Amino acid sequence: MAETKERTFRFLILGGGIAGVTCVEQVSKTLEEFDVEERPSSDLEEKFPNLVVIHSAVKSLNTKSHSVETADGRVFGYERLCICSGGRPKLLTQDHPYVLGIRDTDSAQEFQKRLSKAKRIVVVGNGGIALELVFEVEGCEVIWAVKDKAIGNTFFDAGAAQFFIPSLETDKPDRSVPCKRTRYTTEEPAPGAGSALGPDWHEGIVLKGTEQLSRRVSLEYQCEVERIFTPEELLHSPQQELNDEQGSWPVYIKLTNGKTFGCDFVVSATGVVPNTEPFLHGNNFALADDGGLRVDDQMMTSEPDVYAAGDVCTACWEHSLLWQQMRLWTQARQMGWYAGRCMASHVLSEPIELDFCFELFSHITKFFNYKVVLLGKFNGQGLGPDQELLVRCTKGLEYVKVILSGGRMVGAVLIGETDLEETFENLILNQMDLTPYGEELLNPNIDIEDYFD
Repeated sequence: MAETKERTFRFLILGGGIAGVTCVEQVSKTLEEFDVEERPSSDLEEKFPNLVVIHSAVKSLNTKSHSVETADGRVFGYERLCICSGGRPKLLTQDHPYVLGIRDTDSAQEFQKRLSKAKRIVVVGNGGIALELVFEVEGCEVIWAVKDKAIGNTFFDAGAAQFFIPSLETDKPDRSVPCKRTRYTTEEPAPGAGSALGPDWHEGIVLKGTEQLSRRVSLEYQCEVERIFTPEELLHSPQQELNDEQGSWPVYIKLTNGKTFGCDFVVSATGVVPNTEPFLHGNNFALADDGGLRVDDQMMTSEPDVYAAGDVCTACWEHSLLWQQMRLWTQARQMGWYAGRCMASHVLSEPIELDFCFELFSHITKFFNYKVVLLGKFNGQGLGPDQELLVRCTKGLEYVKVILSGGRMVGAVLIGETDLEETFENLILNQMDLTPYGEELLNPNIDIEDYFD
């Protein structure tokens, strides 16, 4: 790395996603009212004199000299650094012309472009991106391959999954409620370094294929990808059982259940891994088992003056009994915000305690046009046999699941407009003994919100 530093910053944040943006909000007092909008960075720099936006990927990091070299050869120094580089998709195969990973804004636009000419796609994966994508696609047949016994295994159990299945068998409803969440977008991202997709990533883009149909989704459970063929390779391979109508396709995919499908392209939505490159070379970062940068309860890594937040890091402090890390936008935002507070507090030599947002896991999203709220140990994570489940389901309207341990609520899944999230959040946090209420806790004829107000 070159020795001459072009400029040294008190705070240097690497990454333009939600973790990086919220970190910037906290370390710069003049950015308290800062909204991330799609506009030139020069506008922001004019409005906020203490903000400098550098459009370049990071080539290398030298923690000993407190310096970062960018891809265009410039070197910047720092007093305190926060790595918010996010995650990168775990692709089925690298650099395959007919395999597309959807992770950032660039790849979402490429997906839209390819889909507009497609008759059939295969989606592999069972996480958030796969769930949203399969529901949103119109005018194109979708073969959905999941390795689990039910869809959405990351977020909910088989009962909740079954609640969603009818949504795949009906026409997609018109979107009547506008998105009211803050939208985070970027302009002119560096190639290969677009910001991660956040909530409502499919808003405002047309996900429509060439066919005159609303939706046709075929599910293949408990299977993974065995091999991807070109038409020529398929022709010369041992006889395959093609689960196709007549016609040829640009690519073929064989699943471990023995079925082979032809399609226009394959979508790899099999999760992400922490994007730790190129920060590791020459440095001594401690890594967690999942490959993330280990951070303590002050969001500090093992290297001095280097913090990390979002998907790139792994929270290695002693967790609250009601919290677990998941690489979601909500947690990236919380971690970025808290990391910024920690950096500012350390500079001012002020004490800081672990933020309350790490006391209880909470995530609000939308799947299949239903509001979804996940609280605490929503899938009974780590509870073992000592748990009791209460379930209330109204087909097509709502699904409510409560997890009790020792008579106390420790988690919940709320699907639909239940209006129970605030009440259940309080019940989980105050750990009230609910044994006397039994199944009446979910009695639809009892206004539980008023009862526990």
